[in-house]
Amino acid sequence: MADVGAVHQREEGPRDRTPLAVGVAGAATAPATEMPSGGRPAPGSEGRVLDLNADLGEGFGIWRLTDDEALLGLVTSANVACGFHAGDPATMRRTCDHAVRLGVRIGAQVGYRDLAGFGRRRIDMDPADLRDDVTYQLGALDAFARAAGDRVRYVKPHGALYNTIVADEDQAQAVVDAVRGYDTALPVLGLPGSVWLRQAAAAGLVTVGEAFADRAYTPAGTLVSRRSPGAVLHDPDAVVARGVRMATEGTVLSEQGTPVRILARSLCVHGDTPGAVEVVRRLRDALRHAGVALSPFC
Repeated sequence: MADVGAVHQREEGPRDRTPLAVGVAGAATAPATEMPSGGRPAPGSEGRVLDLNADLGEGFGIWRLTDDEALLGLVTSANVACGFHAGDPATMRRTCDHAVRLGVRIGAQVGYRDLAGFGRRRIDMDPADLRDDVTYQLGALDAFARAAGDRVRYVKPHGALYNTIVADEDQAQAVVDAVRGYDTALPVLGLPGSVWLRQAAAAGLVTVGEAFADRAYTPAGTLVSRRSPGAVLHDPDAVVARGVRMATEGTVLSEQGTPVRILARSLCVHGDTPGAVEVVRRLRDALRHAGVALSPFC
């Protein structure tokens, strides 16, 4: 069974890639079947803690893509668009205000400057330009978070940038440099085993592994490209069962049906997926029923 490695690590040197597991870093001996969301808590799942996050604030002007208010009542952390792939000043303010009222952690969801493509198209950028774009987005969202009475608590790349820095060392380093230059205390969220998290840890940043309940995985533990059929799961039952299995057993079935070990402290469901509110509500309830406590990681 493949093992995609790290969750929440700090002070990891460039030659030391041993994961420090916390939260839902669970057993790696799960059977190759999806776990039902009902029934009694899975053995060993009691006492586990998981963050539940969603991408929010992804409207623009009069267009609303996500039901931010409903989702903010369900998640523990909100990855808020910073105006480059989606979002605008009014949307950022509104989302931050509501998040603070509900005690939801605000994370900066930074991406490529690509409103037309929703940040899901890779851009071959000069690393210095990417660093500055990320810094700009951090500052913009942080201003609205502070106006609402809180601050940006963590950073999560969006879309094509998220997937690019799984392997691209130059772009990963550019994002690391932006975060480190803005606030070295900000945790960063990403795919376990990615270049992004390794380089962030080597730079002294706190890294947090993330899993996706509604995305298909390759046998190597990376996300299946959105260009491929079945890359995004839309069946609520499948998403709920997948999320519970990730949380309680630390595994997910790849697109080929092989189990892959997933060590993550945060679980994501995309807010722009049709029916996202009901899916997240069901997943939250199923996780609690399985003995998993929901709490932000920062």
